[in-house]
Amino acid sequence: MSTFVISKRYNGDYKFVFASRKGKTIFTSIVCKHKSDCERMILGIKENMSLFAFTKVKKASNKFFFRLSKDGLVLANSRKFSTELMLQKGIDEIINYVHKAEILDFSENEFAFSEDSSAFEDDVQ
Repeated sequence: MSTFVISKRYNGDYKFVFASRKGKTIFTSIVCKHKSDCERMILGIKENMSLFAFTKVKKASNKFFFRLSKDGLVLANSRKFSTELMLQKGIDEIINYVHKAEILDFSENEFAFSEDSSAFEDDVQ
């Protein structure tokens, strides 16, 4: 299942990524000052995808990417794709699965695993 993942940057700002069903990042949002801004953007994308535009770009390095925008405001940039076909597959993934993507919030926990490794020390000795 595709997923939106909200995270907090070192400077305190927030962002989110949209990851494919295979776990590969398709696009990354612009920086948001508040987590609630990320949540509103995600809900807007999930509920009203038809209001958003994809602008395809080819870089001088022959890599492709797209910008996701609404009313002329760029809200996210995709990862780089090696071919235009792969770019289109990324866009198709969004269109087909964004409405049922789950939302994961990793903005509150800095680490996925506890720093207390004492539980593992017994196994090592």
